[in-house]
Order: sequence, then structure tokens, then C-alpha cells
Amino acid sequence: MIEVVGHTAVDHICRVSHLPEPNHSTSVLERTVFYGGGAANIAAGIAVLGGKAALISAVGGDFAGSEYEAWIDKLRIEKRFFVIPEANTATAFMFTDPAGNQMTFFEWGASTIFATAKAPSLSFVHMATADPEFNVRVAEQAAFASFDPGQDLHRYTVEHLNVILDNIDILIANQHEYDGMCNTLGLTRKELTARVPLAIETQSSAGSLVTERDTTTRVPAVSVVCRDPTGAGDGFRAGFLTAYAEGFDPITAVKVGTVTASFVVEHAGCQTALADRTRMQARYQEQFGSFPTAGEPRNF
Repeated sequence: MIEVVGHTAVDHICRVSHLPEPNHSTSVLERTVFYGGGAANIAAGIAVLGGKAALISAVGGDFAGSEYEAWIDKLRIEKRFFVIPEANTATAFMFTDPAGNQMTFFEWGASTIFATAKAPSLSFVHMATADPEFNVRVAEQAAFASFDPGQDLHRYTVEHLNVILDNIDILIANQHEYDGMCNTLGLTRKELTARVPLAIETQSSAGSLVTERDTTTRVPAVSVVCRDPTGAGDGFRAGFLTAYAEGFDPITAVKVGTVTASFVVEHAGCQTALADRTRMQARYQEQFGSFPTAGEPRNF
């Protein structure tokens, strides 16, 4: 069971003519509403790949009986929710220009409960975007932990990051988030990656860097037509975590994550085009050659 901590959200994804400067406006060319939230996206990706996922999240009074809840139930994701009846479920408003540049506004809504909620003791947890204090408490108690600061990085202090880095086994972030963590902590890339047993840096079309025991390996991206980049990172994490839990080595697991991310960007919406096992393996073989055999499952 992979336990995922963080947001369940409703995504309003907008295609715009350009991203405006402050005090200026822009035209919204298209707006679509999708299921989202980093943790929910990851849990859904794990489930569609055939893995078992538990979602530790917060939802508002608008979630019960919704189509989104029905989708989560259909995927057989275990729901461990904080329910805040008077609040909205978290909502993201994302704006993407023709070049793929993106700007996001996020209403925390029910997710504000994370700040004071009691953190559970978890066996194999991935901490996605969530309240820093909550993730700190989760990291301190987890048997095995993976961490992804995501777009909430600006909320983390030096103290938050130091405690989390001292208690995690895997760090996953994109190049911009690595820049942010290095700036906050006053560390070089090498010093930051040395803090954790396994560090993964995703670099969009440049692929990923995987650092383990001072050895860094580059895994290339999968070239596809990108319709919307939203959710690519969550798709990557879902594929990586599923493969890693099944016993694949880190490089193979990153390749699986790279492949699963490629399906997400081909369609708008973070959970619209998640890869199942058959489609993932077929594209893996096209990109990286024969699909390997996993080792022993990692039980935590």
C-alpha cells in the first residue's frame, strides 16, 4: 500500500493568449474543469496502474456524493479524509500560455485543516503538496517517506525543510523546486542531493537526474505531443512510486515514471489519460527496450 498525503482539489484549467503582467488582463481562450490535487492525482495514477493507494487528504462539504468521489471509489482508492463540512474542497485555477508557461492560483479550502490535524504514523508514504507543519509531523513518524514540495515550496521554512530532509528516503522535485530549496537552505545541488539516499530532479523535456550514493544518472524524457503540461509531475510520481514499491531499481522506476507522465500531457486534465499497466509497458518498450522483471516487493 502506498499512502499519499496532500491535496484533493478541483482544477479549473484555462488556456490563455498570454500570461499578463501585474495590473493587466488577458483573454481566456478555453476553460475546463477536471479532477485534481497533487495527492489525489498521484493516488489515481497508482490505482490505474494496478497498485494499491490510500489518500490522506481533506475535502469540503461539497465532496460527498460528488462525481469526483464516485471516481475515487471506482478506482478503489482508500479514503482517509478530514471532512470539513463548512469549507470548499480545495480548488486550483491554472492558466497556461501557448508556450507552455503556467501560472496557478490555489484556494486551500478544506485543506487548511492540515495545519492543526493530527498526523498519522504511515508505513510507505509520499508527501505531496500539503501544509508544511503537517508534512513535518508525517515525516518524523513514517517508516519510509518520499517528499515532493511542489508549488507549496514557498510555504516551507529552513526549519521545515531541514527536518523533512533528515527524515525522508526519497526527494522528488523539478528543477525550479530544486533551485528554491537550494536558495532557502543555502546549499549547492550536490550538497542538497547528498542529504537524502535517493534524489530525483525532473527537468521537463530534458528528462530526469537520478542521484543515489553520489552517482548521478540522466534518464531521457519521452517525446510526445504536449497538449497540457498540468499534472505531468504527478503522473511521474505515480509511475515511479508504483514501480519502486514493486521492487524495481530506482532507474527503472524513474523510466516508468517518465512513461506515465508522457500519457498525462497528451490530454488536458491531470487524471484524464492515466496509463494502465498494458499501455505503460508498451510505451516503455518503445522508448527503453524490453520491460524488466521486478525484484522483491519493498515491504515497509
